[in-house]
Order: sequence, then structure tokens, then C-alpha cells
Amino acid sequence: MKKYRCLVCDYIYDPEKGDPDSGIKPETPFEELPDDWLCPLCGVGKDQFAPVEEEKETPKKDAPLMFCYQCSQTAKGTGCTVRGVCGKEPTVARLQDNLLFAIKGISAYLYHARELGYTDPEVDAFLEKGFYSTLTNVNFDANQFVELALEAGRMNIKTMQLLKKAHIDTYGEPIPTEVPVGAMKGPAIIVTGHSLKTLEELLKQTEGKGINIYTHSELLPAHGYPGLKKYKHLVGQLGGPWFDQKKTFSKYKAAILGTSNCVLLPKDDYKERMFTSGVAQLPGVTHIKEYDFTPVIEKALELGDLEEEPRETILTTGFGASTVLSLADKIKELIEAGKIRQFILVGGCDSPLLQAKYYTEFVEKLPKDTVVLTLACGKYRFNSMDLGNIEGVPRLIDLGQCNDAIVAIDIAVALTELFGVELNELPLTIVCSWMEQKAAAILWSLLALNLKGIYLGPILPGWANDDIIKVLVENYDLTPIGNPEDDIAKILG
Repeated sequence: MKKYRCLVCDYIYDPEKGDPDSGIKPETPFEELPDDWLCPLCGVGKDQFAPVEEEKETPKKDAPLMFCYQCSQTAKGTGCTVRGVCGKEPTVARLQDNLLFAIKGISAYLYHARELGYTDPEVDAFLEKGFYSTLTNVNFDANQFVELALEAGRMNIKTMQLLKKAHIDTYGEPIPTEVPVGAMKGPAIIVTGHSLKTLEELLKQTEGKGINIYTHSELLPAHGYPGLKKYKHLVGQLGGPWFDQKKTFSKYKAAILGTSNCVLLPKDDYKERMFTSGVAQLPGVTHIKEYDFTPVIEKALELGDLEEEPRETILTTGFGASTVLSLADKIKELIEAGKIRQFILVGGCDSPLLQAKYYTEFVEKLPKDTVVLTLACGKYRFNSMDLGNIEGVPRLIDLGQCNDAIVAIDIAVALTELFGVELNELPLTIVCSWMEQKAAAILWSLLALNLKGIYLGPILPGWANDDIIKVLVENYDLTPIGNPEDDIAKILG
């Protein structure tokens, strides 16, 4: 039986081993895999696999120390991989890449703030400075690029504050809200991404048309905003994290709207009923301009009703800073009484990689005197768990999207004032995953606050070579994730 290789991530499906984690028994030929089977590493479908030619299999080479091909001095006309012809050292090259990733993350948050009419000239000026510093023959100083990364972290905090203000000014302060998962009978539109503005415009245009609107992935927190939850046809959530969309969108015969990043190249069985808007675009998929969602609405009505299904899973979202801080006196009382031992922020980007199961196991194994704060799509590893409460304080508190990391920061700062201690003296530990550039911006925001003892993993950022990791470990006590039991033991002492 032939092996098949994923063209996206190089995972090899071996029929002799099968895929037990997905219910595929050993000795199952690739051709007999279910049509909805997905790559266990990156989540793409069977159409992204090709037969492996055994004689062509070669071990992967070690990654180059650096890779830069941005100017005409590039070594051999292909790329500098050991040291720049210009004299740029590998660590400088990687720090430049890191700065660009952080800037991209800031730009994502700034874009959504601008959608709602909010801008900041100081952040704009930093973006210009940061981009310019990475051009050829501008800056060769590694220490300066660390300072620029920390400045990016500070600018990202400012940007997240701006976006949070835009959301609250426009839609109100989030309130805890229970969101059912599953379909109701009726025509449907599934909305994925991060743009609350786009969701609002769609809700306005679908009001009274008998169409049910569902969120997917990072739009779950939309249900907590009074200005959005007032629309009665915003009825629930379908699917979970960003990478389940091929399975989810194939399952539900609904119109689909991608509003920002986290869209995947669509499968053929739903490509013609998918639409994009804003920055998101996909080849062969209709792009909506100027918030005119008429084609999406027409497609939803044409497709007809989704079938009713049990909506037994309930996710709770909408814990804004004011809601959590309204419990401040109770929290202080419980901590001083030893009933709450530690707050642990478990969040970040979810990933289809098998190692991401760490977060499910980590939360499952936490003792009952701990409280889990969570945000971003990393929460889908455990947000359906019932962790109960500690005398009225929920043990699982969903703070929102990735940009809502500012809520966690606001809460932490408020607790330092409540207890009269420094940030690193709080009973708070951050355990986070990363997937893409916005997570890099948030990481440097936390480092800019001089927050120590962050647990990061299970895969460390590829741009971070040994020199960079050493600095982060020595200066910030950054801890690469190990296994759940050992990490919990370290955190709780």
C-alpha cells in the first residue's frame, strides 16, 4: 500500500499505521480514507496529498542560519543563508524577521480599529520606522532590534487599547453570554474571522429575512457585545477553531463569509457558496466590496434550510474587564483565604499540530483551586469543559479574541493595585501557544511589560535561534513548554 505525502506540511500518511487519533485503523489504504479526513498536522483535505515515491524520499536538511534575498547582493543570486554579503549577522536577520512579524500583527489590529473610525498617529509613525529599519544597509545592531521589538510590544498595547475602545464605544461593554453550538432549522450564513464591523453590517442587512447567522472561530466573542447580541437572528456558533473550517463548512450547506485572516483555501464542495470581504480574498471566491452582502444573502436563501440538530454544547463568552473586576473584592478574599491558589492565562493561537493537545491535558489536570483565563482560538482546546466555580468565581473565564489580550493586561494591572504588589508578584502565570504574526506582537507586548515566567510552546517560534532564546530565557525567564504534569508542578510550586 502506498504512502501519501501532504503537499502543505510534508506529513506522510502511512497505511500500515493508519491515523488512530482520527479513528483510522492500521492497514487502511489512503484511497479508503473518508472524504472528510484531514491532515492531522495542518488540517488540509485529501486533495492536498500526493503519492510518495520511495526513492525520492530524502531526509530534511538542517534549516539555514538565516535566509535573506531582499537585495542584489544576495549570495549566488539566490539567498544569503550563512551571513549576509552586506555583513548582516544571522541573529540580526532573524530579529528583523521578528520585528516584521510583530508589525504585521499590529497592522491587523489597527486595520479593524480603522474600520470603526479609530486611528493613532504615534502607532502609524512607529510602523514606518520599524519597516524602514529592516531595509538593506540601514541597521546592523542586534541590541537595537531587541529594543525595536519591545517598542513594537508597547505600540501593540496601544493599538489593542484603541481597538478595545472602538469595540466598546460601538457595541457596548461585553457581558457574559451563553452561546449554543449547533444548527437551527432555517437558511444560514456562517461568518468567520475577526471583523465585528463586517458582522454588524451583515446582521443589519439580514434582519427580518428569516436567515440565521452563526459565528465561527474567533467571532465567538461577538455574542457578548450588547450592540450585536440584540440581533435575534445571531443564533449561535458552528464549528470551533480556524483550522476546522473545511470540515465545518462542508458539513453545513450554508453561505459562508470570511471577514479577515484565518480563511483557508476552500474545498470544491463549498467554494461556490463562500464569500470574502475586507482584506480576505481567495482565488475563485466572490469578494464583497463596500459591505453590500446581497450575493451572500441570495445564496443563503437559495440553499434553503439547515436541519435542526441538538444544541447541547454551550460556550460562555463575554467576560470583559469590568465584569471580572466587579469580582475583585471576592477574588482578593478567596486568594487570601487560600481558596484560589493561582490564576493561569491559557491562550494564544490554536494549531492543528498534534502537540497542541498539550493545552487540553494541561487544563484537565489543573487542581480545583486554580482559575483559567483564556482568549484567542487556543480556548477551543478546552472551552467546552465544565470547570465549575470557586464560591461564585468561574474557573473558566473567556476574555475574547486574540486582540482582547489587552483585557487580560488591564485585569492584571488592576489586581496589582488591589493587592499592592508588582506585576510579577501576582499569583498569575501565562501559558501560551503561538501560530502566526499577531501572537508575535502580543508576546513582545508582554515582554515590554517586563512580565517574567511566561510558558511558551509546544513549538517555539522558528525565527528564534539559540541566541535569541537564550536572551529570552535569561532576561525574561521564558520557559519552553514541557509536559502538563511537570509544568503544573513548576507553576504551583
